[in-house]
Amino acid sequence: MPLVNTSMQGKICMVTGANSGIGKATALALAQMGATVVMVCRDRARGEEARSEITTKSRNNAVDLLLADLSSQQSIRHLVENFQHHYTHLHVLINNAGAAFPGRRRETVDGLEMTFAVNYLAPFLLTNLLLDVLKASAPARIVNVSSNSHEAGFIQLDDLQSEHYRSMRVYGQAKLAVVLFTYELARRLQGTEVTANCLHPGFVATHFGRRDAGPAFRLLVKLIGSFGTSPQEGAKTSIYLASSTKVESVTGKYFVKSIPKRSAAISYDESLQRQLWEPSAKLVNL
Repeated sequence: MPLVNTSMQGKICMVTGANSGIGKATALALAQMGATVVMVCRDRARGEEARSEITTKSRNNAVDLLLADLSSQQSIRHLVENFQHHYTHLHVLINNAGAAFPGRRRETVDGLEMTFAVNYLAPFLLTNLLLDVLKASAPARIVNVSSNSHEAGFIQLDDLQSEHYRSMRVYGQAKLAVVLFTYELARRLQGTEVTANCLHPGFVATHFGRRDAGPAFRLLVKLIGSFGTSPQEGAKTSIYLASSTKVESVTGKYFVKSIPKRSAAISYDESLQRQLWEPSAKLVNL
């Protein structure tokens, strides 16, 4: 019988979007390493099904499910309250959840543009609300899943709500915002033993982008996705950043295939990093 991997024993890890794709593969791998895994999912039935599969495969019963709709700020705040009611520590936060909303512009329950809210403002708010517990649990790690789509993104500080909506441009902007946020956060956390890094998971075949999409777009995503790597492959960099001793003091970096790479030139603009933080905090009522 193979030796049980205990390299993450005693560590509490939160993974958003953990019921499918990269998030589920990440949660399973961390559970197999002996971590206590807190899965954040939107749908209870799908979340329970994934949790059951992960506990069975990992033989680790310390896998918990917390529900949250990351498009709702109230739901994110409830998630944090719920988490803090059950846990006193958090060693790894993986902001994995993301979504594309093709077609028309749509708004969240808070009146914010959906793509920007789910892909960027949700991790911005969740991370900030959990910072105290992460600092108290140090050494701790924050892992933000971005995308190489950030390279085509640009930040319009006067139009963060994308009144002039084009879905892929807005997605690129949100993923660039994640990188800018990661770098600014890493700087603000210097000396705390809490690291913050981001990554591009690669081109992965998942259900990403099929939610709320029309049949033509879903078919296109499915067709393109058939050329992608597996979710297990896509999760490798998240798992590496969450668990490897090689990166325990590395912070403020962008990783591709578990190797630090240069992100888009604009993402290193410290003035833009700081300028983005203030309106972001206002939008999420921090």
